[in-house]
Amino acid sequence: MRSSPPRIPCLLLLALLGGAATARAEAPKPSLTLEAVKVEPASPRPDTLCHLAVTLKNAGTQRASSLEFVVKVNGQELPAYKKRLYLVPVEPGATRELRLFNFWSTETGRPAPANGKLSVEVKLARASWVQKGARDGAEVWTPQGEVPGLPVTRSVTLTVAK
Repeated sequence: MRSSPPRIPCLLLLALLGGAATARAEAPKPSLTLEAVKVEPASPRPDTLCHLAVTLKNAGTQRASSLEFVVKVNGQELPAYKKRLYLVPVEPGATRELRLFNFWSTETGRPAPANGKLSVEVKLARASWVQKGARDGAEVWTPQGEVPGLPVTRSVTLTVAK
């Protein structure tokens, strides 16, 4: 007489795998998001100084700071952002506009795009929750851990004026 394979372990395995897939599909939204990327002028000419700003939204319950950005223009990473942190607060429940470094629409090694489009990508790579306190009459900000759900990225494409 031949016995059939046990079905309970197979069903249990399928249930566990299904639960893991559901957990990955329902990853929580990050508490700190890039709401907008703004470049002025909106249609720069070649060799134009462009002003860059981002709008951040903190949907968390703690103050965020120690913001690390990566900025790419037409796919080339701007070196000004390497090893730099913005130590500005983004209060819980608040939206804040933050001016980033200016950049040139064209540079040596990054000529005017042949298609007339200038792509600007901003990535919020890392940030920390911080707690504000005081010690010996001085304001002290203490890191409270990494902001989960990062990095987040937002892009804008500009038309280069002739």
